[in-house]
Amino acid sequence: MVPAHALARELKDRGHKVALVTDARGSKIPGLFDGVATHVLPAGRLTGRPTSWLPGVRAIMQGRAQARALYKQRKPAAVIGFGGYPAYPALAAAFGMGVKTAVHEQNAVLGRVNRLVAARVDAIATSYPDTARVRASCEDKVRLVGNPVRAEVIAIGTRPYPAVGGTFHLLVTGGSQGATVMSRVVPEAFALLPDNLRSRLSVVQQARAEDMDAVRARYEKLAIKAEIATYLTDLPERLAVAHLVIGRAGASTISELTAAGRPAILIPLPSAMDDHQTANAREMADAGGAIVLTEAHITPQRLADAIADLAARLPEAAAAALSVGRPEAVRLLADLVESLDNTTAPQLVGAAKLQPVPA
Repeated sequence: MVPAHALARELKDRGHKVALVTDARGSKIPGLFDGVATHVLPAGRLTGRPTSWLPGVRAIMQGRAQARALYKQRKPAAVIGFGGYPAYPALAAAFGMGVKTAVHEQNAVLGRVNRLVAARVDAIATSYPDTARVRASCEDKVRLVGNPVRAEVIAIGTRPYPAVGGTFHLLVTGGSQGATVMSRVVPEAFALLPDNLRSRLSVVQQARAEDMDAVRARYEKLAIKAEIATYLTDLPERLAVAHLVIGRAGASTISELTAAGRPAILIPLPSAMDDHQTANAREMADAGGAIVLTEAHITPQRLADAIADLAARLPEAAAAALSVGRPEAVRLLADLVESLDNTTAPQLVGAAKLQPVPA
């Protein structure tokens, strides 16, 4: 939903009319698409369970029919999909009506819905130069644009990296609800750091609600200054002062780290579909801006060694991270969308990928 929101805002700023097509969950995500007409349509999901197939197909057909009715009314110049099953009915309706289409892929592996529609869309916007699972027959329609990020994060990358030598600021994230592996391993890794490094630590860490007391108690025992929270509403501000980030390797995380120029230790989510988080981390790691540790093999000692490694070369690692950032992503994506149609005032409808809504 975040890159879809960024594109909508950019297109509105350019004078275009924009509407959002999503399902019930997407319409409830706060802080996105303010002032944008939203159309909630059915979007079935086909899983490995045969019991999901009939209701899933039925919902897809209903969503496609409702999208066709919407397009007859609004006559969109283009429909832009952002992956995930909620995008499919909106794109399928566009194919049947001759409307120009494009998809945006956040990850370094083309997602299942984007693979399904790749042969029929007019353009495929990618976030990485090497995106896996793109068929050779579709390569001529691929355009590298990057993954749109917030303007506040882009601004961080235009400012000097924080001075090194005093307090060592670490930001630990694990997705919107934290991650148990971070709560279990990170404090123990800090305990293994040399005294001259551990004594300078100032930590901000996301943790699950059930882990917070134990994590806070462990930091107090280690005499490490730490702030523990289940959710960080001011993440750009935290990122701006951080020297180093420890976190997952989701598409939004990688794009924000590289736009801001912040080195990181990345622990890809092992359950991510097609192991796309490992693929997401590769470019940043190859540039020297990150160290990747697999969750299956992570230990406090391995994490401590990675922290010490990056701590010895923070400015260089930060520059390496920044070198693979794509802060112009939203502009390039909007340019691509505009290139699909040459009418003077196109109306564009975005079909958005959904992220889980925190309970």
